[in-house]
Amino acid sequence: MRRAHLQREPRCPLCPFSAPGGYDELRGHVESAHPEPEPGPGPASGSGPPHCPFCGESGASGRQVEAHVRSRHGHLLDAPPGPGNGQELYECPMCDLVCSNSKILQEHVDLHLEEHCFSEVGITIGGSLSDLELAQQLQNEEDRQQGLEEARREREEFKKLQIQYGLDCSGGYKQQSLKNMEREVTRGRMQPSEYHKRKADMMESLAFGIDDGKTKTAGVIEALCRYYQNEIKDVRRVWLSTGVDHFHSSLGDRGWGCGYRNFQMLLSSLLRNDLYNDCLRDNTLIPCIPKIQSMIEDAWKEGFDPQGASHFSNRLHGTKAWIGACEIYSLLTSLRLKCQIIDFHKPTGPLSTHPRLFEWVLSYYSSNRDGGTKVVCTPKPPIYMQHQGHSRTIVGIEERKNRTLCLLIFDPGCPSQEMQKLLKQSSDDTSLKLFRKFVGSLKNKQYQIVAVDGVLSPEEKVARRQASQLFTAERIP
Repeated sequence: MRRAHLQREPRCPLCPFSAPGGYDELRGHVESAHPEPEPGPGPASGSGPPHCPFCGESGASGRQVEAHVRSRHGHLLDAPPGPGNGQELYECPMCDLVCSNSKILQEHVDLHLEEHCFSEVGITIGGSLSDLELAQQLQNEEDRQQGLEEARREREEFKKLQIQYGLDCSGGYKQQSLKNMEREVTRGRMQPSEYHKRKADMMESLAFGIDDGKTKTAGVIEALCRYYQNEIKDVRRVWLSTGVDHFHSSLGDRGWGCGYRNFQMLLSSLLRNDLYNDCLRDNTLIPCIPKIQSMIEDAWKEGFDPQGASHFSNRLHGTKAWIGACEIYSLLTSLRLKCQIIDFHKPTGPLSTHPRLFEWVLSYYSSNRDGGTKVVCTPKPPIYMQHQGHSRTIVGIEERKNRTLCLLIFDPGCPSQEMQKLLKQSSDDTSLKLFRKFVGSLKNKQYQIVAVDGVLSPEEKVARRQASQLFTAERIP
């Protein structure tokens, strides 16, 4: 505590008078100048009740204050004078009071501290409502912070989904092709001259909207037909679709282009069938992926699948957006191709298998399961098959001698080198392992298929467009 050596004159607590002679003079002043008034009928007039000059306690009269001073602070009044005709005084750090010794000052400060403590208690008791309000504010702030954190996590998850499904505005087929070719050059797997040649070919392909055919393998269905005629073994009967060219993913669509590649496979088969010439007169060549994206956007503009269009913000071109069965259905229907989309929304067999899917495919390809040749090359186009994260093309089905079924599937993830093996005369049963899918091989929770079976009249197309606005896929129970 700070000590102050002061020669300060004591002051009268009832008037501005100061006593240069010390506290004896001050006591005489109080007795003469402020005698205790006679009792009267009403309250005494004045500027306020007197108070103790040492501790600040108030009294009803000057006499009462004086009695308090003598009883509580008598040692102060009797304190010997200090050097220099004055006293060594101690100033209160919390008010203007000056005490004659440290003990009195300590008592006085303790009173200040007690008063402050009681004041805080009074505020706490009287402010209980404020405490409730504060607690509510704290809870609201905690809820707000939790809401902000949840919103942040949702934004991050949405961003991951956008990246996963190609909706992150990072460019489309062209940008990915150039980026991956540049990476190949950097890693020494492509010569700069080859890079410039492939870039020029790609730009020409994009300008005309036609696929460059670099990922295509033709003649696979014909090779399968020859194989089954020579190597039947455990197969009782087999049904094959009409001719289909296989297309696999390239540097430009690797990781997201399976839906577009399967459409190219399906279209390559439809172009072989004269039944569809009128519908496809404007699409006699296989379109490139950006062109397919534009074709789907055109179908949306006609009014097909507005809900699906809004999911993609009505834009596919220039993105790496994944497409599925609904987009394929909308595109085919806009071209006046009669098709149906069927949803196998849950497993129908043990161990999460889908035997009903296999039975449907068999019914699609076979009009008469009894009699006839063992290898049936049907006029039916292949079937687009979608499941979570990937899509493939069903080009036929085997019925084994033990009466089990096996799908024959073209996968756009299978490179040309593997497909070429089937074209060799020396191909054996092991070559078919990539294409055979038994019931136990398809265990995704849900599958959707799109199958083409005829042509729509203009009126039927309009009706289907209107129906697509409330569209739900046909479900197999």
